[in-house]
Amino acid sequence: MMADAIPLEPQHDRPDPKVHAPADGGLAVLRLIRSRRVGATTFHRLLAEHGDAEAALAALPEIARAAGIGGYAPCPASQAEAEMAAGLRVGARLLTWDDPAYPARLRDIADAPPVLWVKGRADILDRLPIAVIGARNASSLGLRMARGLALGLAEAGAAVIGGLARGIDTVAHQAALEVGTVAVMAAGIDRIYPSENAALAEAICETGLLLTEQPPGSEPVARNFPARNRIISGLSRAVVVVEAAHRSGSLITAKAALDQGREVMAVPGHPMDARASGCNELLRDGALLVRNSQDVLAALMAEGGETRRTRRRIESQGQDATPAPVAAPLATIANRGTASLEARILAILGPAPTEENLLIRDLGIPAATIAPAVLKLELSGRIQRLTGGRIIRLD
Repeated sequence: MMADAIPLEPQHDRPDPKVHAPADGGLAVLRLIRSRRVGATTFHRLLAEHGDAEAALAALPEIARAAGIGGYAPCPASQAEAEMAAGLRVGARLLTWDDPAYPARLRDIADAPPVLWVKGRADILDRLPIAVIGARNASSLGLRMARGLALGLAEAGAAVIGGLARGIDTVAHQAALEVGTVAVMAAGIDRIYPSENAALAEAICETGLLLTEQPPGSEPVARNFPARNRIISGLSRAVVVVEAAHRSGSLITAKAALDQGREVMAVPGHPMDARASGCNELLRDGALLVRNSQDVLAALMAEGGETRRTRRRIESQGQDATPAPVAAPLATIANRGTASLEARILAILGPAPTEENLLIRDLGIPAATIAPAVLKLELSGRIQRLTGGRIIRLD
């Protein structure tokens, strides 16, 4: 299949992909997302309620006070300015979610990162984005498969996306390096993990892109990897899993891809090989079986690129689909009388993640009534929002 047969992603008015100062308003957006207990989901709720980052910052102390949290202060401007300076010192560029150069596909997910630090050529994201991911302790057969897949996709004009991890991700990046590849990081833009991929990361910047939502200087910590995975899938039109164990980060990425309406594809493996169990499970549950890059491209080109998975999700909703909940004004927290509701929420939640829609169903209360109580518990540090609309209890 020739490269000119692959449709590019919609073109945007991207500036020249070189480092320059953040757009106007970048400081306020950065301050808001770096404020205590404000994650991506809460960030977008605040913007929807208050209109822009400056207004949301001004409202935060009162919102926190109404939630019973005294002395709350948003991230100071000096801290955000220091982060900007640190990023620029290492040659990175800050993209806020409303920047024209921000990846359009990623902007559409529910918990889109409010800010991204990028280094390299942002215009690579105008190509057809396909993630190639898999096990860190991959088999030699798995590594060969990943290398062939990534090379074939890159030669066809696709942008190969991965997580810069050992094993499958590393081989995929290397195979697509000459054409350009995108590495999504769980640490700061200047903290390459694993360290043995430092030279690879430097080479990626020449033809492709490094990308992270974490501040410069941030070390890789466990909680950031699932968040990183939803960016990998969010950027992608399809996610191809080459090898994955039963419980693995690759399956977290696949789950995020399904939630985001992306196509999930998998390479089958021997049923006796634990490294193939995750892929075989995905295939059992309806993922598209692929053997090479031609299978991937053919699936995405079929019927104008509409994926099987997307069609299934649409068809399964039918006439009885529950309409999206309308968010209640955040400023009404103090007037809800939510103490008993908070106790009920905490009683249902535990250390294992619970999907928010299941919490709403179990409580039997409208989402607009539950939302303020959830926000209060989040600001007070008793619960934490995770990627994919999941919540855990912290105490």
